[in-house]
Amino acid sequence: MGRVEHWNDPDAPKANTLVPACGVLAVNDHGAILLQRRRDTDQWALPMGKMEIGETPSECAVRETLEETGVEVEVTGIVGVYSDPGHIVAYSDGEVRQEYEVTLLARPIGGAPAASDEASDVAWFLPAELAGLDIHPTMRRQIADYLAGRVPHVD
Repeated sequence: MGRVEHWNDPDAPKANTLVPACGVLAVNDHGAILLQRRRDTDQWALPMGKMEIGETPSECAVRETLEETGVEVEVTGIVGVYSDPGHIVAYSDGEVRQEYEVTLLARPIGGAPAASDEASDVAWFLPAELAGLDIHPTMRRQIADYLAGRVPHVD
């Protein structure tokens, strides 16, 4: 399913749903951040996905990270809650979602980076390497908040 992300775009379609999503900003012992290259947008992103009924945010974030990246993580804190109504994602099936993202801080405890159905590539990047990557502005904002110590962030 295709998707187009909008952020503070006056021409973005109007949202018709709000779905909580959770993900992680995983940092390894070398200070590198885990990112996945999304197959649907070809942009680098934090592992993240929608919550399932009966899950806590931590359970969702751990599950999504393992499914999308092959890396098992342990949640260690919170980066923030990102719910800016200007962040809209339009899907090819007609769903237009206002994003509501809970981003948790985590550390790797097992597994290894591996491509998946959702990610064409998965890798660890040092902060100095991030500038040259195609990362959506909303994800870049979350990473910048963490790197600048502006956590927890709450919209």
